[in-house]
Amino acid sequence: MFAFIKDYKKLKPAILNVIVSEFFIQLVNATFMNILPLYMSRKGFSDEEIALFITFRFLGVFALALPIGNIIKGRVMKPFFYASSVLVPMFGLCIVLCIYLKLTVLIYVSLLLWGASFTFMQIPITPYILRNEIKANHTSGIALSYSTWSFAGIASGVIIAFLDRINPWYFDEEKILILFSILGFGGLYFVSKVNLKEEIDDHKTNHTKVKKQKNDWILIFKGLIPTLIIATGAGLTIPFISLFFDKVHHMGKGDFSFVSAIAAILVAWGAMMVPKIKDNIGYKIAIPTTQSLAVISLVALATTQFYSQYSIAVYIAIICYLLRQPLMNMAGPMTSELVMNYVGEKNREITSALTAAIWSGSWVISGYMVKVMFHQGYAFVNVFLITSALYAFGVIMYYFLILDYGKREKQGLI
Repeated sequence: MFAFIKDYKKLKPAILNVIVSEFFIQLVNATFMNILPLYMSRKGFSDEEIALFITFRFLGVFALALPIGNIIKGRVMKPFFYASSVLVPMFGLCIVLCIYLKLTVLIYVSLLLWGASFTFMQIPITPYILRNEIKANHTSGIALSYSTWSFAGIASGVIIAFLDRINPWYFDEEKILILFSILGFGGLYFVSKVNLKEEIDDHKTNHTKVKKQKNDWILIFKGLIPTLIIATGAGLTIPFISLFFDKVHHMGKGDFSFVSAIAAILVAWGAMMVPKIKDNIGYKIAIPTTQSLAVISLVALATTQFYSQYSIAVYIAIICYLLRQPLMNMAGPMTSELVMNYVGEKNREITSALTAAIWSGSWVISGYMVKVMFHQGYAFVNVFLITSALYAFGVIMYYFLILDYGKREKQGLI
């Protein structure tokens, strides 16, 4: 069951240290994703106000994604990891302070800068792994990096649930957000341990030549269409899952954090199994199957609102959530590697940047759409079912991309 762990021992120490530093960034991210909406709700902000505020986090990523993608091409990436390890927790503390003081304008600014700070880790890390690790370990490196979100979710969920059991009034949302922001600075230690002469680019060319290489925009566009569709759907749901369980099923932060921790364990295990799954059944079966099952689980989760007055509804919702999370996230490392290989070596950095921009830009639009839908009286079930429809369309588009990938591979283009 855990034999796959030996695949990750082969990764270079420098790669592992960067991934551990990413874990600390994700620790802040996972906690804020679940607790920030609840904290703002307790402070008197409405659901539609919360939705609008959250979009500014993703607007920050969107604004910096393309510039960072161009800057890192042909450059050493370690300074970017340092910047993210300092700025993400620092602006996390700023967000909490601004919400406490109800400084509306500064909440927007803090969320914008907080989101932008993620780009210094989020965009360079996949190209960094592909540049500096041997090809045989690429899938393992990407899967482990992808799993940091899950491991952070496990740690965050367990700690929050534990503190909630000790004293839920003392360890309220505010203190939890402050605590995890401080813990986020732990990533600095692991970045400082990275001692690796980086491969500046895959072709050993100098920075000027790298900058002059033309990107294959048609190829990049085809590779990123499914990502755009999936990201738009995700933005309608993922930031509001904690509100769904709070408002529809009346689940407190401690209970939801515990459930999230279990989901994160399943996600982490599934993501770590990705190299074996890919080797055994390939992209063509693995990606559409896991994503299709995830869509079914999300539909079942959403429809629990129709019978939420019955006590069994919350248990069905929890089961569906625990199924949906690993199934959807298992495809992540595979789709990431698929797209990176599909677009080719010289397009990796800009593709990584565009992926981040798509996710963030889509979530900005989705967040605003959710704000409008809440204002119009839409229920959570309606929002989540729209997500399910978009996911289903995205799965179909990924299948067509996989078919094209196979054709290009046979032609020797990949």
